[in-house]
Amino acid sequence: MKHLVVVDDDTQLRGLLIDYLSQHAFRVTGLKDSRQLAQLLATDQVDLVIVDLNLGHEDGLEIVRTLSSRSDVPIIVISGDRLEETDKVVGLELGASDYVTKPFGLREFLARIRAALRIKPISTEHNDRKIYGFEGWTLNVKRRQLMAPDGREIKLTAAEFNLLVAFLRSPRQILSREQLLAASRVHAEEIFDRSIDVLILRLRRKIEVEASEPRLILTERGVGYLFNADVTVEERRRVRAAGPA
Repeated sequence: MKHLVVVDDDTQLRGLLIDYLSQHAFRVTGLKDSRQLAQLLATDQVDLVIVDLNLGHEDGLEIVRTLSSRSDVPIIVISGDRLEETDKVVGLELGASDYVTKPFGLREFLARIRAALRIKPISTEHNDRKIYGFEGWTLNVKRRQLMAPDGREIKLTAAEFNLLVAFLRSPRQILSREQLLAASRVHAEEIFDRSIDVLILRLRRKIEVEASEPRLILTERGVGYLFNADVTVEERRRVRAAGPA
C-alpha cells in the first residue's frame, strides 16, 4: 500500500484529503509542518508528499526545496492564493511534480496523484558501471553522482539525473521534447504544460557557466534540444577476489 503524506495546517482540508484518499487504497498521514515531516521521513517510508504552500508560519516552497534536494519522492503542491504562473514555475523548478490550485475536484486530484506515482526514476541496472565525462564533468551512473570540474559534487533530482543521462547517451543529437519527457519520466500532461522546459532550465543552472547563455544544452527552436559536447564513456568492471591457489 502506497504511503501518502499531507502537509497542511488547515485541519479541515487535511482531514478531507486523508478520508478521501484512504478510501482509495492509500495509507495517508496528515502533518502540519516541516518539523513533523522530517521526523516521519526519518522513521518511515513515504511514496508521495502533498504540500500546501501556505502553512502559516512557514513557506511550503521551502519544504519542496529541502525535500527535493534530499529525496526522489514525488511532491504535489497545492495552493489557493498563489495562482500566478511564476509561482507554478518556481514550484516546479524547485522539484515539485505537479502544482494544483484550489478549489480542485477530488477525482481529478486522485488522478494527479496516481500519475505522479507512475513517474519513476530510470532504473539503474545492477551491472551498469558507466562513468560519463564531458567538459571536465563526470557522471557516475552506478552512484548517481555528478562531479563538477572543480571537484564539487552537484546534487541532482531524479528527473534531472534521468534527463542528463538521456543527453549523455545521445550527444550532439537533437532530441525532441517528447523523447526527453519519456526519458526523464516527466508526465506529459502536468498542470504546467512546459514542464520539460522548466526541467531543462533547472539542469542548465547546475551545469552551465551561465544558464541564460547555455553552451552545453542548446535549444533547437521548434524541434527540441541538443547536448553540445563530446562525451566519453568509461565502464568499470567488477573486480572479483581471486580464489585460493
